[in-house]
Amino acid sequence: MKTVVVLGGAYAGARAVQILSKGLPEGWRIILVDRNTHINHVYVFPRLAVLPGHEHKGFVPFDKLLTPTRDRDLCLHALVRSVHSSYVVLDRSFPDRGILTSELHFDYLIYALGSRLPAPLDLWGSHPQSGNTLKDAEVLKPYTGTKQDGIAWLKAHQEVIKNSESILVVGGGALGIQFATDIYAIHPGKDITLLHSRHRLLPRFDEKMHTEILDTLIACNIQVILGERLDTRSVLEGRTKFNGRGQRVIKTLQGREVAADLILLCTGQKPNTHFLSEMDPRCVNPHDGLAHVLRTMQLGTLPTSHSTYSSECTTPATEEVETTPYPNIFVVGDAADAFGAIPAGHTAYYQGEVAARNILRLIRRSGLSQNKEENSTEEEPLEDYMPGLPAIKISLGLTKSAYQANGVVRTSDDGVPDLNAAAIWAYFGYEVEKDEDMYA
Repeated sequence: MKTVVVLGGAYAGARAVQILSKGLPEGWRIILVDRNTHINHVYVFPRLAVLPGHEHKGFVPFDKLLTPTRDRDLCLHALVRSVHSSYVVLDRSFPDRGILTSELHFDYLIYALGSRLPAPLDLWGSHPQSGNTLKDAEVLKPYTGTKQDGIAWLKAHQEVIKNSESILVVGGGALGIQFATDIYAIHPGKDITLLHSRHRLLPRFDEKMHTEILDTLIACNIQVILGERLDTRSVLEGRTKFNGRGQRVIKTLQGREVAADLILLCTGQKPNTHFLSEMDPRCVNPHDGLAHVLRTMQLGTLPTSHSTYSSECTTPATEEVETTPYPNIFVVGDAADAFGAIPAGHTAYYQGEVAARNILRLIRRSGLSQNKEENSTEEEPLEDYMPGLPAIKISLGLTKSAYQANGVVRTSDDGVPDLNAAAIWAYFGYEVEKDEDMYA
């Protein structure tokens, strides 16, 4: 069996699987590997970590993602241990499913492992009580990537927020803004502060987004501190300072002190590219941790003089055709330096499409397909990925949102408490008729 391995089954990986399922010729299989038993719909996690009663909606089963007629395709719940040019090593084998060793060989690989979320949403790496001075939070068992564990984690986080009278949100990106406004909407009596290192919120978007969001924060009585960066030394273990009320006290580099019962560090999202850098350090930019990719989304190596290279570049810096020693490995989503694309689910979706279509082109080009008509297109060029205009939709409380699309900024007030989570279930193959359907 020829094999395409997809590491990570969220937005980019899921879309790649959908494209591959429809286009792979006879004799090929897809093996999807994810450390979670369910697809994590992380864009609703900030809301679910504050608002009780909807936690189950953020975890979608994988079983509808694979096409039933393709009975050799597999979805494996496993941890990745290492990545190599023609195989990956998992933490276990699956002899009952025909995977006899932990080494999983591939003809093509799509690396869609995304990024590590900031601590307030890092189910794998932090306790819900992180940043809290209160000691009565539930003690959770180690996280294993199951839906049950995820629900318990979110519920514990809800309790921590509920029991904290004052909350400092560090980071004025989408996550920090949503946390601050959701906490105000659900717990309006709390003292909330938002600290952001820049003078403008969401600087990659139109200034109207900044103005609209700032006006909303002020209307919610959320204290906003712009242009001051957290002194990270003040939050290091062993250097934590407390005031007379038992609150944690942090400092900014400008010398300001801010005290709060709970500190939500909504910064520091890191690409999960360590497997690639261990395989070949030339593939990962040491400055931002992003994997270097060609326009085809194939993994590449950094230019020799990459001091002038920037992942913000939206157009090729040279007309020369770049080659790669890893034409069979594709990197998509938050892990890739995708030419200035906003790290978001919708951009990952399109990158997954490009990667999958290019794999199908390479299969046809190599003559592996038995269809003579397809073989006639063996010289079909690979598709280039071109990011679109920056786009975003950000909630500003339970009903209000601001969004930018095609360069136009608008607001709406038609939001629902669960952020219409059922829509993503439909995307992953589940038709939801009632809330109970999302307990699967």
